[in-house]
This record gives sequence, C-alpha cells and structure tokens, in this order.
Amino acid sequence: MASSKEYLNYILEQLGSLDEISSRPMMGEYIIYYKGKVVGGIYDNRFLLKQTKSSRELMPGAPLELPYDGVKKMLLVDNVEDAELMEKVLSSMYDELPAPKKRKK
Repeated sequence: MASSKEYLNYILEQLGSLDEISSRPMMGEYIIYYKGKVVGGIYDNRFLLKQTKSSRELMPGAPLELPYDGVKKMLLVDNVEDAELMEKVLSSMYDELPAPKKRKK
C-alpha cells in the first residue's frame, strides 16, 4: 500500500517548527530529510525514524517496525504532535547520521 500525499503533508505540517525539513517521493512512499540527511520516511502511512542512539533514548517506548522487507527496523513515531519532542529527536539524530552521498552525474 502506498502512502498518501495527505499523510505526508500532515507529517510535514507537524514538523513545521524545524528548519530544513524536506521530503522526496520514492516508489510510492516518501523519504524525510532534515538538513539534507535522511532521518526516516513515510511507509504505508506510518512515520518511521532511523534508529540511532539518540532516537532510541528519546523514544524508549517506540515500537520497531519494518518499512518494507529486507531492511532494518525503524522506530514508529506515534506522537508526531509533540513538536518539542520531534525537534529534540531530529536535532539529536543529526550528528549521528551519515553525510549524504554524492550523486553521480
């Protein structure tokens, strides 16, 4: 099942207090970027974040879910309305995430 544009817009609206949040469609789903780094995505209308030390510490009760077969489990965000927590989680994750890969031309 592909994610809806409406759900993407809802998530982006909830993250609106953060600068440099963006998204990109990818095979019916959406990748979420923070300051150019991939932090997670929208998969089957679920907002999932990458597991990092910070994200696990700040969201200790978050269930782990597979975005799709063959990849690592990610943290399910079930309280995206908590803007303060989301800002803290994404800001903390930023330094732990790898730099974006250079695209070949």
